[in-house]
Amino acid sequence: MKYGQFCPIAKATEILGERWTILIIRELLMGARRFSEFQRGLGFISPALLASRLKFLEDQGLVAKRRIQGQKGFEYFPTKAADELMPALMAIGEWGLCWARDNLLDEDFDVELLMAYLERSVDPDAIAGGHAVVRFEFTDLEQQRRWWLLVDGARVELCLKDPGQDVDVYITSSVRTMSEVWMGDRTYRDATRSGDLVLEGTPALTRSIATWLRPSVFADSPRKRPLGPGTGRPAASR
Repeated sequence: MKYGQFCPIAKATEILGERWTILIIRELLMGARRFSEFQRGLGFISPALLASRLKFLEDQGLVAKRRIQGQKGFEYFPTKAADELMPALMAIGEWGLCWARDNLLDEDFDVELLMAYLERSVDPDAIAGGHAVVRFEFTDLEQQRRWWLLVDGARVELCLKDPGQDVDVYITSSVRTMSEVWMGDRTYRDATRSGDLVLEGTPALTRSIATWLRPSVFADSPRKRPLGPGTGRPAASR
C-alpha cells in the first residue's frame, strides 16, 4: 500500500499497515521463531498469507531468516529495526487496555493463543529441580479441554495429549479466567477465592506460581482511561 506522502507515519504504515503485519511482529518479538509457532499465535491466518508477510518483512529488513541446522525449515529472528518497534507495540497494547476493552468478546478468548503465551511465560530457573508437569483443564471447552506443559531444564514443551508423567500442578478454570489472571486483570488469590480457578498440586509450586509462570508484559499497565484535567471525566479525544 502506497500513500504518496513524505510523512514518516505514512511511510511506516506502508510497511506495518497491512492486515496481520503488526500481530506477526508481536509474535516475532514475543519469541516465535518457527513457522508453526507463528501459526499457533496467529490463529486464523492462512499459511500462504503468513509466508507472504514474513517474506515482505524480510525484504523490508525487519526479519532475518535462517535455515535450521541439520533440519528442514527455517527460523525467523527480529532485526534491530524490529526490536525498536517494541516500545510502539507496548504503547498500542496499553492504549488497547484503556480504550478498546469495550470491544472484547467471549469469542476473543482463544485457548491456543493463551497456551502459546503460557508456554513462553514459564521460567524454568524459578522451578526447584528444573522439572515440572503442569496440567490445565478448561471447564468451558468441549474439545481441547486439557493441555500439559512439560518443563525439563531449559526446555518447555506444550502437549495436547497426556504425556504419561506425574502431574505436579493442576490448574482448572475457564479460558477467560486464566487469560484474565495471566494478563493481570485478576490475581491468583482473587480467582481462587471466588472459585473461578482451582489450583492444586505441589505446595512449593502452587504457592509460587506467579514467579515461575510469569505474567503478561501488560500485567502492570493501567486499565483505566486517563481523566481530563480538572474534569473528572476521560480526556477528550482529538
